[in-house]
This record gives sequence, C-alpha cells and structure tokens, in this order.
Amino acid sequence: MTLFDGITARLVETPRLSVNVLEREGDDPATPPERTVVFIHGNVSSSLFWQEIMQDLPSDLRVVAVDLRGFGGTENLPVDATRGVRDFSDDVHATLEAMGIPTAHFVGWSMGGGVVMQYALDYPALSLTLQSPVSPYGFGGTRRDGSRLTEDDAGTGGGGANPDFVTRLAEHDTGDEAQTSPRSVFRSGYVAPGYTTEHEDVWVESMLTTSTASGNYPGDGVASDNWPGFAAGTTGVLNTMVPRYFNTSSIVELAQKPPILWIHGTADAIVSDASFYDLNYLGQLGVVPGWPGEEVAPAQLMVTQTRDVLGAYADAGGDVTELSLEGVGHSAHLERPAQVRQALLERIGYVGRPQDPAPPTEAIILRSAD
Repeated sequence: MTLFDGITARLVETPRLSVNVLEREGDDPATPPERTVVFIHGNVSSSLFWQEIMQDLPSDLRVVAVDLRGFGGTENLPVDATRGVRDFSDDVHATLEAMGIPTAHFVGWSMGGGVVMQYALDYPALSLTLQSPVSPYGFGGTRRDGSRLTEDDAGTGGGGANPDFVTRLAEHDTGDEAQTSPRSVFRSGYVAPGYTTEHEDVWVESMLTTSTASGNYPGDGVASDNWPGFAAGTTGVLNTMVPRYFNTSSIVELAQKPPILWIHGTADAIVSDASFYDLNYLGQLGVVPGWPGEEVAPAQLMVTQTRDVLGAYADAGGDVTELSLEGVGHSAHLERPAQVRQALLERIGYVGRPQDPAPPTEAIILRSAD
C-alpha cells in the first residue's frame, strides 16, 4: 500500500547487512554511473519519501533509493555513533557494490546529506545534492566556526529526543491528537505551514519504520555538569551527528571535488540558524529553563555554517550551486518538486528528452569550476 505505481522494493544482501532499496520498474541495470541517481533519506524517515521524485525523473536514468540501517526495510543493526555516520555511508557503499554500481550521483536529505558528504570523503561520487543537510559540523553544540561548546557536547545527541515521541514511534501511533505524534511532528517540522498532500499517510508510515531498538533511534545519553544536564552517548542515530564524532568540513580538501547542489527552504524548522530542534535555541526562547546565555550556549548557525563550508569548497575550486526556496520547509522535494527536479537534472548534467520542461530554479551559483 505504501509503494507508488512503478516503484518496486527488494532486499540487497551485503557483507554488512540486508539493505532494502527502492527502484523503478523498467530501469536498466546496465545504465552507466553518469545516469544513475542514488537517494539517501534523513532521520525518522525512509526511502518511501523519495517516491514522487523517483517517478518524475526521466526514464533513461537509473534511480535507486536506499534505506539506512534501522529505517524502512533494512536491518536494524546497532549504530556505532563514535564513527559518526560512517556506519550508514559504509552500508550504502556495500549496497551499491552488491548492485554493481561503482559510483553515482548522490542526493541526501537532512541526516542523509551528512551521509552523502561522508560518502564523498571515503568513496567516489559524481555529484552531491544536499537537501536541508545537517551542518558539516554536526547537529548542535558548535559555534559558527565549528568549534565545540563543551568537551562532552552537552545538550546534543540521544538524550535530547522527546521520550513521548519515541514511545509513539514504537507504538506505531498514526493519530494527530498529540503534539508529539509522528503525524503532528511531520506537519510542524518536516514541511512548512500550508503544505497538504494525499500521500500524508505514506509519509507517516515511512516515519514509523524507524527502529527504536537499543542502538538505533534515538541513542543513549549521559549525565553532564554542563547545561542542560545531559551529553552525547556513543550509540544510536542522534549521537552520530554530535560534533565529537561528526565533521565533514574536510570536503573542502578533497582533491577531486564532486559538483554540489545545496537546496534548502527559508521556513525549515529543523535545519536552520534558529532551529526548534536545537536545545540552545530553545533555551534562548525560554522553552528549556536555565539557559546560561549566548556566550556559553549560543544557538547553532546551521545554515550559515553550511554556506561557509560550501563557500570555502567553491574557493578551493569546487562547483557549488545554492537553491534557496522562500517559504519552504524541511522537505523541498515534497513542497517544490518541479524546482527540485529541474535543479537536480541540471546538477547531474542531464541531457535528454526535450519534452521535459520545468520552471527556472532561481539558483545562486556560489562558484563554478568553469
């Protein structure tokens, strides 16, 4: 019921784990890497979220969407957060190897943006499309330059998850009565106000595939002497993105720099310079009591950090395009599908059927390698 027309699912066996992938009926496995696009979803979601854009891309591309471990139909093996997101990126690489795909164009959303940045640090990538990506310095606990606020990354990681939300994920709650239900979180966090769709049940079902078993979402936490009283643990999804373990800013130093498209919405509630998922910003607003002030616990400037790092990437010879979408939330591929589709096709250098028009992307070229 959750698969759209023309979309198929199968398990790919790898030496690491069994991985669920979505593909399109009729896509040619012999398609060269230059015409292969791999989609990586974000936190508390799965490959199901990519189905609309998979359907809409030209039929002479090969399109694959991968479920990360503990999400969708992939095995829920524990996540070693001390490796950052490398458990995820290594899983993706093993999956593509098993599928006979040596490299591809990669699209990563939110946490998936961090996964594809890490992938590019470790494996060949033809291009990166980063949609509302986690900052190259991780999620929470850093100043603009990426320096960590505390030695234990206080206020970040698994301890920051709302326990009622985690319970509702585990109980497969599909209602909208509570603010902490997955459906309510989707409406308030994943998309901008006013977004409606006939597919909301599918998006919620995708969220509910998130494993809450030990070592998966959200991860562990430890007590801290620093505000707000907890710090990052070593296992589980949220801890993969704490600044102690996650830092992909070294993409600036890559000798071979894949072209990058950065897509983000100005109304994103999750990845923002004023994120409602950043404990320091919530402390600043008075939502979390006892905030020690701007000098000690400033809100993370997530979008600014990404722009700084991608600007440095461009200055170092990389090709970067920024697409900022006014009034769009965390899920541009759902909210502005035609613009995202066209920007992606431009990024991968697609030349194909002339009968595929799309509106202009309004993109900003930060720096072109040309």
